[in-house]
Amino acid sequence: MRHDLPAPADLHLHSTFSDGTEPPTEVVARAAEAGLKTIALTDHDTVAGWDEAARATRAAGLVLIPGIEVSAKHRGRSVHVLAYLPDPNAPELAGLMARVRDDRVGRAERIARNIARDYPVSWDDVLAQRTGDATVGRPHIADALIAAGVVASREEAFAAILHPAGPYYVGHDAPDPGEVVRAIGAAGGVSIIAHPAGRGMLPDDVIRALIGDGLGGFELEHRENSAAGVAHLRGFVDQHDLIVTGSSDYHGIAGKPNRPGENTTAPEMVERIVRAASGTDPVLP
Repeated sequence: MRHDLPAPADLHLHSTFSDGTEPPTEVVARAAEAGLKTIALTDHDTVAGWDEAARATRAAGLVLIPGIEVSAKHRGRSVHVLAYLPDPNAPELAGLMARVRDDRVGRAERIARNIARDYPVSWDDVLAQRTGDATVGRPHIADALIAAGVVASREEAFAAILHPAGPYYVGHDAPDPGEVVRAIGAAGGVSIIAHPAGRGMLPDDVIRALIGDGLGGFELEHRENSAAGVAHLRGFVDQHDLIVTGSSDYHGIAGKPNRPGENTTAPEMVERIVRAASGTDPVLP
């Protein structure tokens, strides 16, 4: 059954329920101002913002594609897998997300305590930057550093104090991307690798294995992707008839320079996602 969801569509936005700087209602307002008609809220490893986003999109006349950005790791390198329209209560997917959230909090506290040796920022200061039940992460530490006057922006914090090569950094645990792709599929969702040609591409043999696990496609229109990497991944797209998305990866006006609608997903690709998913439904106005 066709849904003919309205365009343009931006399928990767974040709120304060993960590492965005604006609540879902405000994210939806920014999306509407940018002329978007279909959006996906894809907070990291949580669906806590879905209900607020659904209320806001209904009121604004937008379509919501409920989503998640699920954390994974391959040989120590972070891999982010976007899950569209999954059942969030599916045991395997819910368990993976809970495991990552629990580890993220402990990791953030360890990083914060390392930083506190040299800067006037405590763990309580970091917790004060959290909105509601949002999972604490490095962006909240960055916000605490801003509040303390140590840095002027998140970009400055991540370029120096929070940089992975810095003395305060602590790694985090995350499942293998194949495990994540299989869990998303078992939850009736569609899996898309976020910014796959950006910060370190997966090896071809891993990509082939993920396609075998049920990977739906790649987010090829994203400001972090390289042209050469995108061209290489299009070979997989053509060979396996994969889905291609384009998104902003918006984190709020104060979060990152990314802006809603700077990249969008073609209507036929949105339709393929909706037709392939069985975990939950788009939220219509």
